[in-house]
Amino acid sequence: MEVWGGLECTIGRIGDVYSDQASFSCHGDRIEDLAAFAATGIRAIRYPVLWEDCAADAHALDRAARQLEELRRLDVRPIVGLIHHGSGPPHTSLLDADFATGLAEHARIVAERFPWVRDWTPVNEPLTTARFSCLYGLWYPHAATEEACWAALLNQIDAVRLSMRAIRRVNPAARLVQTDDIGETQSTPELADQCDFENHRRWLSWDLLDGRVVPGHPLWQRIASHGLEDRLRAIAADPCPADVIGINHYLCSNRFLTHRFDLHPGVAPAGDGADCVNTEAVRTVPTMISVEALLRDAWERYERPVAITECHNASTRDEQLRWFAQVWDGARAAKLSGVPVEAVTAWALLGAVDWNSLLTRPEGHYEVGVFDLRSTPPRATAMAGLLAALAADGPRPHADLLRAPGWWQRPDRFLDGYDGDAAAAVGGRPILITGGTGTLARALSAACARRGLAHVLTDRETLALTDPWSIARALASHTPWAVINCAGIVDIDLAEREPALCDAVNAKGAQTLAVACAARGISLVQISSDQVFGGRSAPYVEGDATRPLNAYGRSKADAERQVIEAHRDALVIRTSAFFSPDDPHNFAVNAVDALANFGIFAAAADQIVSPTYVPDLVDALLDLLIDDEGGVWHLANQGGMSWADFARALADASGLDRRRVGVVSDDGGAPRPRDVRLASARGQLMPTLESAIARFAQAYRPAAARYAVAAE
Repeated sequence: MEVWGGLECTIGRIGDVYSDQASFSCHGDRIEDLAAFAATGIRAIRYPVLWEDCAADAHALDRAARQLEELRRLDVRPIVGLIHHGSGPPHTSLLDADFATGLAEHARIVAERFPWVRDWTPVNEPLTTARFSCLYGLWYPHAATEEACWAALLNQIDAVRLSMRAIRRVNPAARLVQTDDIGETQSTPELADQCDFENHRRWLSWDLLDGRVVPGHPLWQRIASHGLEDRLRAIAADPCPADVIGINHYLCSNRFLTHRFDLHPGVAPAGDGADCVNTEAVRTVPTMISVEALLRDAWERYERPVAITECHNASTRDEQLRWFAQVWDGARAAKLSGVPVEAVTAWALLGAVDWNSLLTRPEGHYEVGVFDLRSTPPRATAMAGLLAALAADGPRPHADLLRAPGWWQRPDRFLDGYDGDAAAAVGGRPILITGGTGTLARALSAACARRGLAHVLTDRETLALTDPWSIARALASHTPWAVINCAGIVDIDLAEREPALCDAVNAKGAQTLAVACAARGISLVQISSDQVFGGRSAPYVEGDATRPLNAYGRSKADAERQVIEAHRDALVIRTSAFFSPDDPHNFAVNAVDALANFGIFAAAADQIVSPTYVPDLVDALLDLLIDDEGGVWHLANQGGMSWADFARALADASGLDRRRVGVVSDDGGAPRPRDVRLASARGQLMPTLESAIARFAQAYRPAAARYAVAAE
C-alpha cells in the first residue's frame, strides 16, 4: 500500500469573485517543493493542471510542464486533475450545455502535452460539487434546486466521459481515478426515508460512470422525473467506469439527520429535500462506519481497486497525526482482508485556506498541511515524518501521541443533548510541565487536556530547578518524553533586587534541567522573554543579538545560551506580555475590569510590546514541540503597541469607554526596553494581535458583569 499526496488546488467562484488555493500557497513559484514532497516517501501526487488556470494564463501549461517533468525525474507519479470544485472559465458553468465539451477539449490539450501521464481525475467530486453549487447554492452558479443539482451532476459526468475519451486517444492505457466523498448517513427514525435516499445518492458519481443508473436503480425515477431520462440512458449506453475508486474521507464525512431542531438552535434546515438538521455524525452518533468497512463496501460494490484520495484533519498537530495514522490502519486492515487498496493520500500537502467557511468567506483562515506555509521555505511538520515512516514501513514517530484517542473518540466530542461510548484514554509517556502554579503552565495543562496529551504539572515542591536531585527524581518518576520549563522568577522588579537568586533559578537551574533532559533523550522547551533585548525602533527576530537592560533579561539570555549548549535540540521560545481570559492576574483582565467598573485605568505610553494571547501561544508551542523543532523561535501575536494603546484596543473590542485609559510614564523599578516588539524570521505562527484582542473580548466577561449576574 502506497502513500500518496495531494495539493489543495480549488479555484472557487462566489458570484464573480474567484479564489485560488494555488495562488495562496505560491507553489507555482517553488519547484523545490516537489523534492520536499518526494522526501516524505509519497509515490504519487494528485496534481492540478486546471482548466480555469490554463484558460486565463497562456503560460500555465508551460509551468505545469516544468513541474510534471520534475515529478517524473523524482519518480513520483502525477494523478492529473483538470477541474477541482470549479465551474470552469468565466464563459461557462456547471449548468452550461457546453461545459462537458469544453473540459474535454482542455483534457485533449493536456494529454497531448503529457502523453506519458497514466492517472487522471478530470473532475474532482462531481456529486459533492453539484450539491454545494446547485443544491445548497454556496458556489457558482448558486442554484438551489434539485433539478439544477442533477443537471450539474450529469454535466460533470459527461465531462469525465468525454475527457477520458480524449485522453485515451492519446494514451490508451490511461486510468480514471474518480474521487468523491461517500460518508454514510444515519438518522432518527422519523427521517428513515431521507436517510435511505442520501445513502443511495452518495454512490452516484461511480454508479453513473459505471452505467448503473438505469430503470430499477433506486434513484432512476427521482432523477429522470426532472426531464433527464434521455441523458441517463445516453450515459448508461456509453459508460466510463472508474479504474480506481477514490474515496475522499474526512471527520465530517459521515452525517446524521435529526428532526430535533430544539437540540440545534439557530441551525437552518438542510437543503436536501427534508425538513431536518443535517449535522456531523462525529458530534452526535456513538458509532460510525469504519474506514475498513467503507473501503470494503466500495470494493464489493464495484470490484475495482480503491484508495483514500483525500485524508486531512484541520486541527492541532497531534490530532492530524492520529487521524492519518488511524485512516492508514483502517486501510491496511482492509487490504489485509483482501480489498485491493492502492493508497492513502495526505491531502493538502501545503495546507488549505478558508475551507472553514467552505470558501464562502475570504478571511485567509489557514489550515496547516504536511508542510507549513507560514515559514519560508514551507516547513515540514511532524506529518512529514509520519508519512516517511509509513511509506518505509518503519517505526512511527511520536508513538506516545498516536496511542491516545483522537478528539473524535473522546467523550467531549458530543454536542449538548447527545452522548455515547468513547474510547478510554491510553497511557503513554507524558509531557512534564514545570512551574505548575504559573499562568503559562496552567494554560499548557489545559491545552494538553483538550488535545488528549498526557501531561503532568510540577511545582517547586516536586521539581526545584535549584536542586539537581529533585530534577532527577521527577524525571525518573514521570519518565516524560518532553519537558516544558515554565518555572522561574518572572517578577522583573524582584529580579532586579535579587539578581543572584534570579540567576540561580532562571539561568543555572534551566541549565541543570537541560543537562538532565539531554542525558535521558528527553525533548526540552525553554521559555524565554522579550527582555533579552534592549529596545529599538524595529521588531526583533530570532537572529538578532541580545542586549538585556535588566537582571531578569540577563538571566533569560544566559539561560538561552546555556540550555542550547547543554541540549543541542532544545527549543527556546521567546514570548512577551501574556494576556488571557482564563487568568485573573494579567494586564488585559485588569484593564477591562477597571473600565467596566467605570474606573480610570492608567498604562504606560512609552513602552511598546507585542502582547501575546496565551491560548494562541500554547497551541503554537505544542505544535512546534511535536514537530521536533529546535533553536530559538519567537511566538507573539503579529503586531505591537504601547501598553496604553493596548488598553484602548481592549476597551474598543469590549464596548467600553477608551477615554478612561490614562497615560503614565514607566520610570520606576527595573529598567525596561522602550520598544521590544517581536517578529519571526522562522515563521509567523501566531494570528494577528487584532484577532487576539477580538477573541479575548468575546471570551472574557468583566468582573462587573459577573457580579451583576450573581446579584440577580
